[in-house]
Amino acid sequence: MSETGNRLRKLLESPNFDPQNYVKQLSQQSDGDRDLQEHRQKIQNLADETAQNLKKNVYKNYRQFIETAKEISYLESEMYQLSHILTEQKSIMESITQALLSTDKDETSKEMQAAFPKETEELKQRTLTSLLEKVEGGKNIMDTPGRHLVYNGDLVEFDVDNMSPIQKVHAFLMNDCLLIATWLPNRRGTVKYKYNALYDLESFAVVNVKDNPPMKDMFKILMFPDSRIFQAENSKIKKEWLEILDETKKNKVTKDRHKKEEEVPTSPVREVVSTNPFDEDDNDETADVEENVDLSLEWIQELPEDLDVCIAQRDFEGAVDLLDKLNEYLKAQPVTQKVKELRSKVDERVRQLTEVLVFELSPDRSLRGGPKATRRAVSQLIRLGQSTKACELFLKNRAAAVQTAIRQLRIEGATLLYIHKLCNIFFTSLLETAKEFEMDFAGNTGCYSAFVVWSKSAMRMFVDAFSKQVFDSKESLSTAAECVKVAKEHCQQLTEIGLDLTFTLQSLLVKDIKAALQSYKDIIIEATKHRNSEEMWRRMNLMTPEALAKLKDEMRSCGMGSFEQYTGDDCWVNLSYTIVAFTKQMMSFLEEGLKLYFPELHMVLLESLREIILVAVQHVDYSLRCEQDPEKKAFIMQNASFLHDTVLPVVERRFEEGVGKPAKQLQDLRKSTRPVRINPESTTSVV
Repeated sequence: MSETGNRLRKLLESPNFDPQNYVKQLSQQSDGDRDLQEHRQKIQNLADETAQNLKKNVYKNYRQFIETAKEISYLESEMYQLSHILTEQKSIMESITQALLSTDKDETSKEMQAAFPKETEELKQRTLTSLLEKVEGGKNIMDTPGRHLVYNGDLVEFDVDNMSPIQKVHAFLMNDCLLIATWLPNRRGTVKYKYNALYDLESFAVVNVKDNPPMKDMFKILMFPDSRIFQAENSKIKKEWLEILDETKKNKVTKDRHKKEEEVPTSPVREVVSTNPFDEDDNDETADVEENVDLSLEWIQELPEDLDVCIAQRDFEGAVDLLDKLNEYLKAQPVTQKVKELRSKVDERVRQLTEVLVFELSPDRSLRGGPKATRRAVSQLIRLGQSTKACELFLKNRAAAVQTAIRQLRIEGATLLYIHKLCNIFFTSLLETAKEFEMDFAGNTGCYSAFVVWSKSAMRMFVDAFSKQVFDSKESLSTAAECVKVAKEHCQQLTEIGLDLTFTLQSLLVKDIKAALQSYKDIIIEATKHRNSEEMWRRMNLMTPEALAKLKDEMRSCGMGSFEQYTGDDCWVNLSYTIVAFTKQMMSFLEEGLKLYFPELHMVLLESLREIILVAVQHVDYSLRCEQDPEKKAFIMQNASFLHDTVLPVVERRFEEGVGKPAKQLQDLRKSTRPVRINPESTTSVV
């Protein structure tokens, strides 16, 4: 930049710069208009240079922003991996610590039980009795023989939904159940607590709740479909609760298993007098079958609880894997009473798992992530034998997603731009849904008919939004034709997966397109009649050669190749303005109608063309019969010849090219309106 330019830049950038004083001084110092023009050019050059530098800086900073965003993304993924590794190490350390503690505790417990077996049991029962005396409504709890206290302590219960504290409770863990008692605000003597709930150890699962300050030292008890959250006094007490609850539940399962094993040989046999000689053999066979079914495996005994934990932790694949493993094991086993009991417990968990999976697919859940987000729940429902329900829920979820996407689409001022976005969103979603459906339900061909029905209903939803924007807003026929063309092109993309919805799209649009064609036909007829009422039957004078050349191009684009024979010298056209305007308007209507054409619209388009042509032909015929001036009559005859010999053949040919078959009605109309050569004194013009 020159020295003068630098001085000017510094002056304009100075904080005390006053534009009015600067202009006043410049006007006083300049010798004339030339100095002001030069100064103006300098300021313009400075503005252009500043704008160019600004663009370069924006581009440079934009590149830096993109690179910074990439670095942040990489850093985020590395931090996530690091967090995952630390979480795994922490869980490994906790499991090792828990294993060591449980080993030490088991050894200590065995030593204590070996040293003081009776005293320990009696002491626990006496302790439980003395504690239950402080619980209002807990007298009948000790009626169960062998029940004794394992652990107890104060806890704070929190609301599951909003994590707010509800009440202070005292929990009594016994060898076969868990008692929850609430604190009494007004104590009466030795009574401190009030009975709240009693849960069998097999009826609930215990889940650790991760610390999220200020919510910490919590654990959850799941009794499907309900759950309760409790907070311990500190992390040490929470850890004791979790360990003792887990150990007590395992001890109860082991004790029940041993008890069932002992009951089989020692169960009393009741003598039944029967006249059937085969009864004895049948009873022996049943007993043998019961003995042959081995349900004492540890993984089978813990299966109901493991299913509860998998459902609570949303490990749906793990839950279904356990069910498949059980079904595979029981497939080779006879159906006995034990198997039926196990089946009833498992079926309840299957029902709970199904409810959770159904909720995962419900439209109330978040619809982000596209069709792939539903794959997990759909695949597990199919594995559970619920393919029909999975299909129904999957399609409902996708319908809600498509409807939400269409509703969130911002309505632009330009209709064609909005239709491009609408078609892109809808048909892309439909294509992705079809591919995901084919992947998820590949082995369930019976569900494909449901998808076809759903596709038609989704197309109906699309057409509602399409028609509301295109046809209800009274857009021009050319805009409507372009929008329909865009929709047809997008619909053709579905054929790559074997889904052709073109006929459905056309059948849904036929009513609106018919109305649009008839409405535009009425507009053309009214405009033609208005021009006819002002017709003076004079030649057109376009005034300039450019205007004449433009009109020739327009008529040539309409297919009127012989139009030049009607043009004369000095920008004159040997046709009336009314006939030329009518020709351009009718050919435009024909072209837009052919863009919208499909077989159901054949007669509508044909009759509309026929009505439009009749208006012009009848006007020419009326003018010929009424006009007395020989020169004007000859000019009218020339216009009639142009309509009959040039315009109508082009309309017939273009219609046949666009439709694929000739239009007999248009041919008959041209024959019936053939003009005759007349003398100036004659009044006969049209046959």
